Amino acid sequence: MTMDASTTQSRTRFVIGFLSLLVTVCLCTPPTATADPQPNILFILCDDHRFDCLGAAGHPFLETPHLDAMAHDGAMLRRAYVTTSLCSPSRASILTGQYAHNHRVVDNYHAVDPNLVFFPQTLQAAGYQTAFIGKWHMGGDIDDPQRGFDHWVSFRGQGTYWPDGHGTTREVPQTTYDGFNVNGKRVPQRGYITDELTDYSLDWLTDRDPDKPFFLYVSHKAVHADFVPADRHRGRYDNEALPIEIPTIEAMAAGNKPMWVRNQRNSRHGVDFGYNLPGFSPEVYYRRYCESLLAVDDSVGRLREFLKQQQLDQNTIVVYMGDNGFQFGDHGLIDKRTAYEASAKVPLLVVAPGKVPAGVPFDGLVGNIDIAPTLLEAAQAPKLENINGRSVWQALCSGDASSLNDRTLLYEYYWERNYPHTPTLHAVIGGRFKYIRCHGLWDRDELYDLESDPAEMQNLIHDPRYAEHVESLNQQLWKRLKNSTGMEMPLLEDHGPRFPLRDANQSPQATFPKQYFSGQ
Repeated sequence: MTMDASTTQSRTRFVIGFLSLLVTVCLCTPPTATADPQPNILFILCDDHRFDCLGAAGHPFLETPHLDAMAHDGAMLRRAYVTTSLCSPSRASILTGQYAHNHRVVDNYHAVDPNLVFFPQTLQAAGYQTAFIGKWHMGGDIDDPQRGFDHWVSFRGQGTYWPDGHGTTREVPQTTYDGFNVNGKRVPQRGYITDELTDYSLDWLTDRDPDKPFFLYVSHKAVHADFVPADRHRGRYDNEALPIEIPTIEAMAAGNKPMWVRNQRNSRHGVDFGYNLPGFSPEVYYRRYCESLLAVDDSVGRLREFLKQQQLDQNTIVVYMGDNGFQFGDHGLIDKRTAYEASAKVPLLVVAPGKVPAGVPFDGLVGNIDIAPTLLEAAQAPKLENINGRSVWQALCSGDASSLNDRTLLYEYYWERNYPHTPTLHAVIGGRFKYIRCHGLWDRDELYDLESDPAEMQNLIHDPRYAEHVESLNQQLWKRLKNSTGMEMPLLEDHGPRFPLRDANQSPQATFPKQYFSGQ
């Protein structure tokens, strides 16, 4: 049967009209928004890892190929600080996004307020499966499973590097030998703790629910003192020199260092009487510290290799961070707690394929209080309330740190009777000038120009040329305290041993500065 011309033309017009309508609908209807899948998150925390102890930071001999690979594959945050340089307060700030005066975890002996909200709780509510494996160390010997984590592996206090204690030269406070708490059950420790925590982490990653995103928090004991390397690494750096210049007593006095700093030199946390051990050697201690870091680097490599083999690496954010730094003779001191760079500045590496530009150093100022809001934004999870930090996720992903150019952070440390050498300190850190205010002492404060004096050895607090800087930073300090409800200091009852001793044969007591004498 044949169609006449008019029928053919009518059908042609219909088809053309239909196609035109279809094109119009396609052009005018917005495409259905497809959200990116929630990323997995692997957060690795290393104890006492100072900012300059990795190959990517230019260390003269320390070998950290797996950490260096993270710097190559992601962002190396070169201005990362903690707001309190002490294990428990820093860890609480990471979990809550709050300053210590708000979360009130101000030492290593008191438990966490049960009303505090940890950001993994928010991740759980957003559909994440969560696990904590490693050192908890908030509340002394508490290692019970904590809120926010579906899976739990921890140990009391400091635990121990080896279950038989071999390799150590002294037993630090809160050392324990009763193994792990695995989801509420005691399980013996069998090997070197850094390796064993990595094994537990890989086991959980293997057994997790593959249909849900994960958050894994690996919290190493290493490299906390007393530094005990894995047997395979012990002695690796026996012939290496200490790459830190220990100032003389005279240099500390000439640099107008406060009396408390000069007196701390001869104390448990000073080079003259380190840990109250006769003949203490910062050089030997530093070598063992570096050797202990090697197993942590191995751990990072094993975890990232697993992600790659399981094809999880492209949708997993990997973050590596130190909970605080550590001094090995800087300012004549050892340990941490102070606001100096060696104590408060930490390594921070972020790998997020397709999100964070690879191999591009990031120079924006970032604090441990920023970890929670940053990871929650990356996970597309709700924000925490009542936090002091801010998300830097967008700045990281754009590789543009300009929004952080004028930022500074509040630093705080509260005096502990256990370690009376370090006073209560408040500071403004992160900018060119660092201002440190000691509280409750008849002593001088501190001001350093980090551009001209990166070692922080020339205290400018009494130099009239910098009087305006001192006044401005002091005002900024009090503004930050007021705006963050920090006008009251936490006061907690005494817990734990005390270490007030000095060595009668080492550096003498410091004298008052000349500015404190009438008529000078």
